Order: sequence, then C-alpha cells, then structure tokens
Amino acid sequence: MKTFSKLTWPYIAWISAFVVLPMVLILLYAFTVEGNSIITFHFTLENFAKFFSDAIFPMVLWRSLKIAFFTTVICILIGYPAAYVIAEMPEKKQDFFILLITLPMWINMLIRTYSWKGILSYFSFDSQINVMIGMVYNFLPFMILQIHTSLSKLDRNLLTAAKDLGANEVETFLRVTLPLSMSGVISGITLVFLPAVSSFFIPKLLGGGEYVLIGNLIENYFISVGNWNYGSAISLIMALTIIASMYITKKIDKKTGGEE
Repeated sequence: MKTFSKLTWPYIAWISAFVVLPMVLILLYAFTVEGNSIITFHFTLENFAKFFSDAIFPMVLWRSLKIAFFTTVICILIGYPAAYVIAEMPEKKQDFFILLITLPMWINMLIRTYSWKGILSYFSFDSQINVMIGMVYNFLPFMILQIHTSLSKLDRNLLTAAKDLGANEVETFLRVTLPLSMSGVISGITLVFLPAVSSFFIPKLLGGGEYVLIGNLIENYFISVGNWNYGSAISLIMALTIIASMYITKKIDKKTGGEE
C-alpha cells in the first residue's frame, strides 16, 4: 500500500502547482489593493464593495446566470428526447449515433465557435440569440451523453413489470423511466450550467462585443485594464456562485437517488 501511495505524489504536485497555487493567488489579490510589494500587503474589502455598489456588475452576473439557465433548459429539452431515442436503438446503432454526437467534440471548441460566427453572419439575429445558439451547440453533447448513459443502464425488466401492472407508455415513462434517469439529467445539468455561466469566448465571438457576461468582465480586468485585484475579486465571487450551484445540484441528486 505504501508503494502505491508514492504514486500519488506527482498528482499532488501537479494539483498544487496548477490548481491550489493559482487559487491562493486569486484569493490574495482579491483581498489586497493594487501595487503591493513582496513583503508588505495592504488588505481591503474595496474590491468586493465596488462589485456590489455598482449596479452594472451584479446585472452582468445575473445575465450570466440567466443565459446559463436557459442554455441548460434548452439542452435538456433537446438532449433528453435525443438520448431516449438513441437508447431505444439496437446497440450497434447506438454506438454509431453516439459517435456522430461526439465527433464535433474532437475539434477545438474555439474553431467550432468561429464556424458558427460565419454561419450566423448570414442572419440578423439578436446578439443574445447568437450567444445562446453557440452555447447550446457546444454544450448539448454533454447533456445527451450523460442522459444516454443513465438510460442505457436502465433495467428493462422494470419497464416490463410496469406494463404488466397496467401502466401505459406515458405512465411507464413518467413513473419509471424519468425518475430512474434523473441522475443522468442532474449530471448533464452540472456539465452544461457550470461552463455556460463562466464562458467568455462564446459571447465574445458570437455576441460581437455587445453581450457581456461575467467571464468577459473577468477577462477584461485581467488583460485589458490590468487590474488583477478587482479581476480576482470577481473571479472569487464567480467561484463561490459555482460552488453554491454545485452544492444545490448535489443535494437534488442525493434526493433523487433516495427516491429511486
């Protein structure tokens, strides 16, 4: 056991260097003023006060949560029927259609978004619609794959038993299939909502600079403005929002699992 425990050290070192250390730096920048020396730090809460005192910044955060919510809902409405139809197919056909869904994911997301920028240039959609289309396209496969995995593991004997007890197709779906596949839906919500709420290059490319989300705000303060302290404060607020969302999702998933 001690021999195997030594194999974890490279992973611990990697996580410390590329996850823990950056988070510590963000935390340090968020609670300090600009222009600190290496030895002396001046701590402050002005960065957070600035975010909540100006009505524009909470509005941008709310806009990010709203578009992430609608993106997730649309992915569920499209992804669940698609996953259900695929799960009802023979196994070989399932493999083929899953390959078709995952095939675009082999291409870099930035390239795919640039492609949509060219396609949407022929239409006069609102910038919000353009961003929504880009997000749904990029994140929909995550929803389909999670729901399909849940449906493919479903015990078919339960469906047969429900029909033997007099349930029709609709009742069987609502009282057996849907509850037992909710774990896949919850996983899909996590994989869609979290990247959607923090996305910055999709609204930047498809929104034409007119539709700013919280990710664009963070990028702007880090790269364009050069105010790392305020950018870190916004990043920390965003991180806490994501953690709260994950906690709520986990609670719902546990509740669903208990009902199953």
